[in-house]
Amino acid sequence: MALLDSAFAFLYQLGDAFAFLVLAACGLAVVFGMMGVINLAHGEFIMCGAYVTVATTRAGLPLPLGILAGSLVAGAIGMALERLVIRHLYGRPLDTIVATWGVSLAATQGTLIFLGSSMPGVGTPLGSFSLGSYSYSTYRVVLMLAALGVLAGLYLAFNATRFGTLARATIQVPHMAEALGVDTRKVYALTFGIGAALAGLTGGLYAPTMTIVPTMGTTFIMEAFVTVVVGGADIFLGTAPAALVLGAVRAVLTSWQGQLYGQIGLLVAVILVIRVLPRGISGLILRERA
Repeated sequence: MALLDSAFAFLYQLGDAFAFLVLAACGLAVVFGMMGVINLAHGEFIMCGAYVTVATTRAGLPLPLGILAGSLVAGAIGMALERLVIRHLYGRPLDTIVATWGVSLAATQGTLIFLGSSMPGVGTPLGSFSLGSYSYSTYRVVLMLAALGVLAGLYLAFNATRFGTLARATIQVPHMAEALGVDTRKVYALTFGIGAALAGLTGGLYAPTMTIVPTMGTTFIMEAFVTVVVGGADIFLGTAPAALVLGAVRAVLTSWQGQLYGQIGLLVAVILVIRVLPRGISGLILRERA
């Protein structure tokens, strides 16, 4: 019985780490993996989603609608940012780093000035359940299911819809797509908006579990980047396996030695994977298929 309790506890930690990495990375994977834009303001879109979710929920909106509102607001801001700033920097990755870093600093400091150093939270819903001698948060299970739902939704959106076909064509051969009548500016704006909306969704989903502060995006940004880099260029083939591998490493070391060792092990695993698989996990999968 004790063995089963320990096994379930490990699987729960693995699922929790997997959900965190997938949700943190999906929006960045869309923007970076498909558009080649290195978005250092990704954490601030997550922060935006969390703030809007908490504000609307405390105003009386049900939590699921508050999360949806946070995602939509972040997506709208992302489309505006793409139109005003990012659109002029395509093909200039170093410039996108500087520009989005500036946006990140401005968003963090602006939030601190206008909204203060913290915002009262909403509390984690759904309570907990017990199995053996351990107690688990039910909401964390919801986050695991949400991560799987986001992966499935992204795959369908970019592989089974007309927009997905146009988006992939625009990103792969933009001049040919434009010559065939595709409004590439609109496609870029919508794609960046989807990435920002996914970041806002992540912030909204994790808002009940975290302290709401202007710098909360930094909690996600490192894990998001390492998951995308380990996953490789193909976001649909790479993100989920990368999150699973890194989540397993983190869960094993966390359950063995604690949170600090889990974080260190995650970074060491990233270094090893990049050394062995410079094209990431998706590169290995595509090579095996070929």
